[in-house]
Amino acid sequence: MKNIYLLLFLATACLTSVNSQILDPVKWSTSIKKISDTEYDLISKATIEDNWHLYSQAVPENGPLPTVFTFEENDAYQSVGKIKESKGTTAMDPVFDMVITFFSNSATFTKRIKLTGNKGTTIKGEVEFMVCDDTRCLPPNYVDLVFKIPAPENTSETVPLSDNNSNTSVSETVRNIDDAINASVTADTVTTAKAVTDTVQSSAKDSHEAVAQNEKHEKKGLWTIFLVAFLFGFTALLTPCVFPMIPMTVSFFTKQSKTKAAGIKNAVIYGIAIILIYVFLGAVVTWFFGADALNALSTNVWFNVIFFLLLVIFALSFLGAFEIMLPNSWANKVDKQADRGGIIGIFFMALALAIVSFSCTGPIVGTLLVEAASKGGIAPFVGMFGFSLALALPFALFAAFPGWMNSLPKSGGWLNTVKVFLGFLELALAFKFLSNADLVLQLHWLEREVFLAIWIAIFGALAFYLFGKIQLPHDSPLSHISVGRLSLGLIVLAFTVYMIPGLWGAPLKLISGFPPAMNYSESPYGVGFTKLGNGGGVSAAEEFPEGAHLGPHDIISFHDYETGLAYAKKIGKPVLVDFTGYACVNCRKMEERVWSEPKILKLLKEEIVLISLYVDDKRPLPEGEEVTSEITGKKLRYIGQKWSEFQILKYKANAQPFYVLMGHDEQNLIEPVGYTPDIEEYYAWLQKGVGAFE
Repeated sequence: MKNIYLLLFLATACLTSVNSQILDPVKWSTSIKKISDTEYDLISKATIEDNWHLYSQAVPENGPLPTVFTFEENDAYQSVGKIKESKGTTAMDPVFDMVITFFSNSATFTKRIKLTGNKGTTIKGEVEFMVCDDTRCLPPNYVDLVFKIPAPENTSETVPLSDNNSNTSVSETVRNIDDAINASVTADTVTTAKAVTDTVQSSAKDSHEAVAQNEKHEKKGLWTIFLVAFLFGFTALLTPCVFPMIPMTVSFFTKQSKTKAAGIKNAVIYGIAIILIYVFLGAVVTWFFGADALNALSTNVWFNVIFFLLLVIFALSFLGAFEIMLPNSWANKVDKQADRGGIIGIFFMALALAIVSFSCTGPIVGTLLVEAASKGGIAPFVGMFGFSLALALPFALFAAFPGWMNSLPKSGGWLNTVKVFLGFLELALAFKFLSNADLVLQLHWLEREVFLAIWIAIFGALAFYLFGKIQLPHDSPLSHISVGRLSLGLIVLAFTVYMIPGLWGAPLKLISGFPPAMNYSESPYGVGFTKLGNGGGVSAAEEFPEGAHLGPHDIISFHDYETGLAYAKKIGKPVLVDFTGYACVNCRKMEERVWSEPKILKLLKEEIVLISLYVDDKRPLPEGEEVTSEITGKKLRYIGQKWSEFQILKYKANAQPFYVLMGHDEQNLIEPVGYTPDIEEYYAWLQKGVGAFE
């Protein structure tokens, strides 16, 4: 089911490809709070635009960059304890596909210090942070923090907030400029403020677009939950606890009602009662946990383990190890109420159906609620509505058209086969929740190969069961198998065989998002993987270009702009500048799913010179190459900062991936593009750009 969500996520991501945008979604401010005559809290507050996430100080391995604070030490104070952060949201991050703690809208970080003398002091610090939305991440950013601690005898209880960087709104920037002029600040300060004003104005449009796209994505997600739950409800109809009830119940309404219209009316009321019962269950789950807390709870390590155990219990029940049943006394009491007649009696008949069929529907409902809980919000409510609607419709329809019941297949052993099939699926799904817990704890117990081996075993056993080679406790004697069962068995067998190469590093795009990522593996590059010794696309007679590296799929790439441009001029090929990042997941998706296509790979290897500039490269700039930022006026320390500023100044964009096809005069051959997962669209873009090169 998660694969469906993933497809919707990628479809939404296609809409977010932008050509030229400066994004600046976080602004920082500081304040101090007096705790005692000598102790103070230094408070750093981040205000975050809608749909963007700032990450915690602690994130899992191979995740985004954490938020990191550094403070200049001086003799006037000493630190007390660690930096504390406000409560964030711990959830599955769609960009990194792992459970991460992040902050939305705002975040507060508090550092406690103790003065060592009777004088005040100014404490300078810096915060390094990274922000992402649902489809992209921005390169690491650095903001200076300044805290002015007055002398103890002159200190008031609180000190108002003060801005520490130029990430302010347009109105605030104008006000700050006015104040700066009155205070006779330098012209550089005004220039910086103006640059920030332009930045905010250029990103305002993107913010509105992101909000609209996020709302659209949420609506699609709820519709997907509804449709999947509807299919689950239809599947529940085909279980031995529910299917035989259809003709019995419809016959009861048609015989007990004085007219056909009355029978139809009662059957419709019966169906509505079924919907109300299950929707009430979804509403209770949502209300009990809370719409927001449910998502955070469901992605907690221990809650994932509980989900795993629950689904294993449900699966064993469907496989025939035992039956999950509600107390018989409940059913007896409800049956007595159903004899009262009228609307109340019909409602209790529906409740009786829910109780009696619980051994079949309970595991399905439980699985639905577990999966919906991982989405949070009103998802459990929507899921139960879809499930109950599919369960209730046949009773109303067959009551209206009794002749249709003649086309229903007879009850038999095939109903138990449906239960067993669902049991295998639930067992497979259970290990996804266990995998989530393993990823968060970084235990490496359930790495990609182990996960795939378990799934191969589960679906392989299911294929043998469908072929009649495995018999379970409640199965009827099987002298032959039907064409439908054989066809389903072949599909399951083909899926099992498809997964086997994944043990040796195959990407398995059909189930992308279910198994752990390739980097969470015993063999991250595949079993027996070796790099080409002569440089991939370089023939044996050619010399490997100086300063080049082997990039994805052994494409020759340069990590320095000038070096790559010089080589392109030497061999007479156009340049593809790839603004990317080590922590950029969409960059990896483009490389794995788009660049791997033979016709695109051929262009990348033979027709262009690739320059990949990593904006989050944390290596320090070589001595003598340190420069001052034209945007912030601060000294650039890392190679990644240099390429990030280059992208902003030259192309007015700071999101990755970002692709530029240009000639030797450094002019664009075609308008740059961002994340473009559509293979044909990206291929057409490459072809057009290469064709424009003279």
